[in-house]
Amino acid sequence: MKHLILTFSLLAIVSCKDNKQQDTKTETVEHATETHNEHHEHEASSVYANAWTNDILLNNGSKWQADKTTNEGVQKIQNTINTHTASTLEEFHKLAQQLNDEKNYVVKNCSMEGPSHDNLHVWLHPLIEKINALLKVETVEDASRLEKSIKENVNAYSTYFQ
Repeated sequence: MKHLILTFSLLAIVSCKDNKQQDTKTETVEHATETHNEHHEHEASSVYANAWTNDILLNNGSKWQADKTTNEGVQKIQNTINTHTASTLEEFHKLAQQLNDEKNYVVKNCSMEGPSHDNLHVWLHPLIEKINALLKVETVEDASRLEKSIKENVNAYSTYFQ
């Protein structure tokens, strides 16, 4: 998404200059298409990774204080992902729907603010992407890989929040 916004920003800047730079516009559009395609390829592979751990911060070496509702919601997500027994595509899709419902509860009821809230989003956004991917997954193999990644993501919550 950042690449797309950057690309459109560049297009806006380029289009503000006079028409002598028509060639530059064409090159920028071609580059934007390539960047967009690379982004989708990267997005597909990164959904299995937990690169967010490189971006999240602790609170001066300590865990962030999360609100009660967020902790309860995450506890439900942890319980669901750690106790399910999905082995078919249909079961993985049901798991994804349950995780999505529980994630929505966290999002709708969170009252956190400030840096703790910002870091919660560093943890939460990749989880949302993974759950969305699990909802749409087409093979048991991919579903299993996503499940493992979701489990790692969810269980890392207690490393950063209390």
